[in-house]
Amino acid sequence: MRYPRLKLLAFAMLCLLPLGGALKTGLAEQFWFPALLYIAASLVCAGLYWHDKRQAQVQGPRIPEKLLHLSELLGGWPGALVAQQLWRHKTRKLSYQVVFWLIVLVHQVVWVDVLFLGQWRHIF
Repeated sequence: MRYPRLKLLAFAMLCLLPLGGALKTGLAEQFWFPALLYIAASLVCAGLYWHDKRQAQVQGPRIPEKLLHLSELLGGWPGALVAQQLWRHKTRKLSYQVVFWLIVLVHQVVWVDVLFLGQWRHIF
């Protein structure tokens, strides 16, 4: 893996808002669902990436990209980002990466709103 420290720093920075938001909702409101969802979805998403990578290597049936993106959208994007780097999977396909980074952006915007603007307070 090239530039592991830089990638780890970028990963940590991307996780700051979701982690802060999940901790805020958990500690202040005793609502731990977002934190648990990120953990569970990230594990599931990383597992899907691992399975898809193995299937690609043996030319077996692949996991549809829509399912991978759905698992990212449901909170698994941190696991997907780690899996992409660990297994070098889905890192070169531009159309896939565009959708992936849009999903990450959506999560960042939602947590900026939850933490600083309060427009989504009724949801969490």
